[in-house]
Amino acid sequence: MVLGWSRRRKNNNHKANGKPSMELVIPNHFRCPISLDLMKDPVTLSTGITYDRESVERWFDDGNFKCPVTNQIVKNFDMIPNHSLRMMIQDWCVENRQHGVERIPTPRIPISPTDVSDLLMQLKESSLRLEQFTCLELIQKMERWGAESERNKRIIVDNGAPAALASSFDSFAGDSVERNVGVLDEILSALKWMFPLQLEAQKSLGSIASLSCMVWFLKHQDLPGKEKSIVALKELLSFGDSNNVEALSKIEGVNELLVELVNKRISPTITKNSLRVIWYMVSSSKSECGEKMKISFVELGFVNTLLGVLIDSEKSICEKALAIFDCLCSSEKGRESSLGNDLTIPVLVKKVLRISSLSTDYSVSAIWKMCKFGERGDEEGKVLVEALQVGAFQKLLLVLQVGCGDSTKEKATELLKLMNPYRAELECIDSDFKNLKRSF
Repeated sequence: MVLGWSRRRKNNNHKANGKPSMELVIPNHFRCPISLDLMKDPVTLSTGITYDRESVERWFDDGNFKCPVTNQIVKNFDMIPNHSLRMMIQDWCVENRQHGVERIPTPRIPISPTDVSDLLMQLKESSLRLEQFTCLELIQKMERWGAESERNKRIIVDNGAPAALASSFDSFAGDSVERNVGVLDEILSALKWMFPLQLEAQKSLGSIASLSCMVWFLKHQDLPGKEKSIVALKELLSFGDSNNVEALSKIEGVNELLVELVNKRISPTITKNSLRVIWYMVSSSKSECGEKMKISFVELGFVNTLLGVLIDSEKSICEKALAIFDCLCSSEKGRESSLGNDLTIPVLVKKVLRISSLSTDYSVSAIWKMCKFGERGDEEGKVLVEALQVGAFQKLLLVLQVGCGDSTKEKATELLKLMNPYRAELECIDSDFKNLKRSF
């Protein structure tokens, strides 16, 4: 391990005179003026001062435009590798290896924007000709570049790689998913560290061919392939373009597939991102599309699935499940399905003040919707009574005491007013789900 500080030898050997061993000191000219650590890749700026490449790049990335030592404004950001100093540092490391100092490796030559542009040009041409093996080699080369340093990743992304990869994905997906599965899988692997995507890349990934390909991956690929696909879908829908939601919803069997993925809980990545995708679908800004999606997922029994998820899942998954549950309760069919399950009210009340403030907001909102817009007539007050029986009144009082957002505060206050007439007749207890019949 390269030492970035002075350290004392850790052995117990002493000289004959009994004096302790000498302290190992890194020569000042081997230290980066910014980090004060031993330089691993020394580069010299136009000001004549040498820094470690990673430190000075971070310095400029943070918005600094002056040389840290001379305080001169840097107009030329070219960084010249200081090979002589680097070799001196390597020799010093070798000489002091008995002190636990490891020799710094010779750094790779960093890529340039021209390198990336040339590779992407080849990738575009090969994609148009559907030369999958050539494209595969080019994508793997790009991934190797990215693995070398964060700087390389930034240069790759900043010079148009996401758009080129998304366009290539669209081309191969439009030709044949089965025939081009290898290169399509590699593109998804490369894209995973390039999110969020720019508009041009979004358009390519949002095509019918690309969306159908990602759904095919969810059906037929192995676990890593499924994970890459669902992450890409989630990232695409996260931009809020309702056209992408509408296009995805038209693919046959996609809703059933997403419900199945949540039910099976194959991996946390798939479960979390499947829930996110469903959330974007049911909360679409196109009201007609969003309402249609709500009804579709309710009819697939997704309310019962969500309740199962809420009972034994970790915080992040519970938050996503509650967000969807609250959204489904905005529809009449969603409320009807929710009230048809004996676990609904106990589970929602249990989640209030148990997971996070966000989960509390969603839980209170869902309960409010079922109480406010639930069935009337002979069934009036049924939800309120059940909520009181499982301790909702005390929970809502606590919500107001600990603080919450204005919307949640209004809903909690209204719920307390609605419940108050029934309080005297009922004993409020905090349910632990005993003696409750599960409907799934």
